[in-house]
Amino acid sequence: MKATCSRREFLSCSAAAAIGGGMLKSQVQEASADEEEPLSNLPIIDTHQHLWDLSKFTLPWTKGKGLESLDRSYVTADYRKATSGLNVVKAVYMEVDMRPDQQVAEAEFVKELCRRDDNPTVAGVISGRPGSPEFKAYIDQVADGKYIKGVRRILHGGETARGHCLQPQFVKSVQLLGEKDLSFDLCVRSGEVVDTVKLVDQCPKTRFILDHCGNMDVTSTDAEAIAVWKRGVKELSQRDNVICKISGIVVTAKPKTWKPADLAPVINYCLDSFGPDRVVFGGDWPVCTLKSSYRQWVDALKQIVSNRSVEEQRKLFHDNAVRHYRLG
Repeated sequence: MKATCSRREFLSCSAAAAIGGGMLKSQVQEASADEEEPLSNLPIIDTHQHLWDLSKFTLPWTKGKGLESLDRSYVTADYRKATSGLNVVKAVYMEVDMRPDQQVAEAEFVKELCRRDDNPTVAGVISGRPGSPEFKAYIDQVADGKYIKGVRRILHGGETARGHCLQPQFVKSVQLLGEKDLSFDLCVRSGEVVDTVKLVDQCPKTRFILDHCGNMDVTSTDAEAIAVWKRGVKELSQRDNVICKISGIVVTAKPKTWKPADLAPVINYCLDSFGPDRVVFGGDWPVCTLKSSYRQWVDALKQIVSNRSVEEQRKLFHDNAVRHYRLG
């Protein structure tokens, strides 16, 4: 089978100029579920909001080839500007591949952000290293039962071997997350989505989120690679403790010339496989700016799902996130 590059590798080899948030918590006025709000003004909960302040944290990966536009701080003020006018009412922070020695500081940063009333961030998914001897002590220290909703360990980097998530201690760590009512984000190479089924089946009490539609490259013409990805998505969708995040794939599109139709086959396959109740929207900002502004990504997704019911669209952009992340 033709090898497919990781999302990180794809980002590194597909540079594009960066293109430049949400409402304050005290200003949020979400429409009632019974209201028929205009489709252009559906309330949005962004379940994949990246923020980083390089004066506080060190992110070596932002210095990769093609990622020069990401090698600066991206803070709440930038996010509000990027999402202005889009009715982003809440956001869930997503970890940024933090170094292990900075992970506790990241968790405390997220909690403080959520406590404040001057930004849209209401919850967070933090960095973690399942399988490490220190993982349990780390989770015991940072889990607060309120703002920290889950953990992600990026598994699609070039340095991470296939099958890493199936090592016995890794599985035990993910099972621990379920015991603590925390989720685990699956961020793997498209050809390895099928492998995550084995992890999920060993962790029935843990909630899982498949990030970025399983990282399928929307420009791929490799029939075998596409078939393997489809099989993985379909098998995961048959597990009730897994949902799919519609996010991230715009960075695999052709620079400047991509169209919503280029993204539609991957997105629609995930939507149809998981069904309307187990999909959530993710902005993947500022990583998305390698190929698209935040608004361009939202507008493209709205166009792709425009033939689905208003109820399904609202579930995708808002309601499912409330339920799955228990945002109240």
